Amino acid sequence: MPDVWIGFNSDDRRRYWWRNGIVTLALAAVMVAMTLTVRGPVEWWLFGAFGVFSVAVVLSAMSSIYGRVLLTAAGLELRTLVSRRSIPWSEVAGIERRQRVLRSGIWSDLRVVRVGRRSLTIPGTFTNRMRDAELERKQAVIQERWSLAMSD
Repeated sequence: MPDVWIGFNSDDRRRYWWRNGIVTLALAAVMVAMTLTVRGPVEWWLFGAFGVFSVAVVLSAMSSIYGRVLLTAAGLELRTLVSRRSIPWSEVAGIERRQRVLRSGIWSDLRVVRVGRRSLTIPGTFTNRMRDAELERKQAVIQERWSLAMSD
């Protein structure tokens, strides 16, 4: 069986970049305002901490948008900008959908539930659409691959 990549398509990437671009611009505006208002050297630690936080937010967004999972005969390979992790199919206890209510709306993503270990979020599967056909398709493909691997 051929390997299958699961991640965001170009339209979804563009849509999430717009959202994250607005947040990034807001953070940049706050940093500029802080730079213009800071008078003494004592307050510069706050500026530095906010700068580090801003970089972490942007890198986290990039990792979420470009993260993917490769479904192979051996298992799942979760790939983000900062990590790569392989999970054999024998460790998988299930694939579940998780919903979280945030100020920005209701967000859903897929998680791989592992036997005797903590579950992990599958990259490239978060959405804020209530009934997302693409998320359902991704879940069906992963579950189909899992059941095929376990039946062999």
